[in-house]
Amino acid sequence: MAGAIGPSRFLRGFTLHDVETPEVRLRAAVGGSGPPLLLLHGHPQTHSTWNKVAPALAERFTVVAADLRGYGDSGRPEGGEGHRNYSKRAMAADQVALMRALGFERFRLVGHDRGGRVAHRLALDHPQALEKLAVLDIAPTATMYARTDKEFATRYFWWFFLIQPAPLPEHMIGADPEFFLRKHIDGQLKTPGATSEELFAEYLRCYRDPAMRHAACEDYRAAATIDLEHDAADAERRIEAPLLALWGAKGTVGALYDVLETWREKARDVRGQPLPCGHSPQEEVPEDTLRALLDFL
Repeated sequence: MAGAIGPSRFLRGFTLHDVETPEVRLRAAVGGSGPPLLLLHGHPQTHSTWNKVAPALAERFTVVAADLRGYGDSGRPEGGEGHRNYSKRAMAADQVALMRALGFERFRLVGHDRGGRVAHRLALDHPQALEKLAVLDIAPTATMYARTDKEFATRYFWWFFLIQPAPLPEHMIGADPEFFLRKHIDGQLKTPGATSEELFAEYLRCYRDPAMRHAACEDYRAAATIDLEHDAADAERRIEAPLLALWGAKGTVGALYDVLETWREKARDVRGQPLPCGHSPQEEVPEDTLRALLDFL
């Protein structure tokens, strides 16, 4: 069941919906008309990260910008045995159920950061649902862990901090969530002011919730455990949908990886390019991001 709850504060012309899926209630902003397009955010953002690009995309598509389970205003289930409730398999199934509840069996998908990792698993588990896939500023999870070195561990320290057993990271972040969140975002984005203070306050509103901080840690714990098991089992499979990779020329992913090469190991039809930004193209260089997405989508 999907219920409209009012206009979106950050996505102009969009309506917020709460959608009950088989396992969790999801919050999504829906706007526009045309072929369906799902947008998935990363950590520590929410669906509001798409505020600079979603209205323009909605001129051509029916855009659904969703909060991943555990994030934003979506439900926050317990992690479960082996962190399985935050596996990308579970999170991908949520999004397929969300789109079906909204009347869409098949759709295009753009995923940033954690949302891109959910999208990768969705492409493997639900290929019939996916027409095209764009991933923003990530290399595949298994690849990044397999190639970990001092440089990567230093730049992406939270990959190794957040996976520590509960409640260590949750408790430490809880001592000053605003400090951690600001340092995290400022360290990843290379365009000063790209995240407005109003948008930062929205992220902080969610991040102040201990259940959301725990969910984020469970997301990363799953990535380092059960997600790697799923990836290993599917090591020989390839994404069938056309894939676009965009990444920040000033960020860690672009500096440490041949991004297109990493995705050509995982997908059959890959194209992409760097953009003049850090980790969050949709916030830092929205016009460049829009141009690349529309050309592809």
